[in-house]
Amino acid sequence: MMAIPSDRAPLLLLLVNVFIVSMAIVPPTHGAAAGNSDNKKGIQLILVNNCGESVWPGLLGTTGHTTPQSGGFHLGPGEEAAFEVPTGWSGRVWPRRGCSFDSRGLGSCATGDCGGVLRCGGAAGATPATVVEMTLGTAASAMHFYDVSLVDGFNAPVSMAPVGGGVGCGVAACGADLNVCCPAALEVRDREGRVAGCRSACRAIGGDRYCCTGEYGSATACRPSMFAHLFKAICPRAYSYAYDDATSLNRCRANRYLLTFCPPQPS
Repeated sequence: MMAIPSDRAPLLLLLVNVFIVSMAIVPPTHGAAAGNSDNKKGIQLILVNNCGESVWPGLLGTTGHTTPQSGGFHLGPGEEAAFEVPTGWSGRVWPRRGCSFDSRGLGSCATGDCGGVLRCGGAAGATPATVVEMTLGTAASAMHFYDVSLVDGFNAPVSMAPVGGGVGCGVAACGADLNVCCPAALEVRDREGRVAGCRSACRAIGGDRYCCTGEYGSATACRPSMFAHLFKAICPRAYSYAYDDATSLNRCRANRYLLTFCPPQPS
């Protein structure tokens, strides 16, 4: 499931609706859809940079949803930032790396750039970029849906998990550094010649078969490429291609979520 506007955002919302119908989820009368005062406070997102270098998070609300933090900011090594989004918020967060901005917030990033500005302000990030997608409640259900997607490629390890527990929650993640094993055909290099990102087959090669469009635009017709299989083997909890839903889409009810860039690896 990536730049917004993107075919992944509508797909995520479609998956949410399909999931709700197929599982016969009925929102409780005290849920967000019913206007419970407990949910009016919004949902807290906590972003932590566990990388050894700076990350510039990019943020974008889908159509009809606000974009927090004016769409982007700087997060140094070991730093964190917390802010609230309203219940029902839908959007995406992605890391930008190798950035340089002047005092006016103008510059560029090696990966994830959003038009050469610090505050993306409604602009989507350039591929390749690891994307965290979320829909935090809908009119039909108070459940939250979220995932980590490699459909637009990879540029940094990222995870999303509830804080303090939740109902039916999972961890969405690609915690490994895919740049170290990126096939040469998919590599994106920075000014110093280092691998800065790994493109998806759709972005690198194109075509309906790799992009799950046209005659391949359905779950039955679109099959993962060998590159998607590689991504999935290394990051089994992330979307490796557009219809990689069974092991990648998480659902939860929580008040706080932690998004970690370069999450710690289990020992």
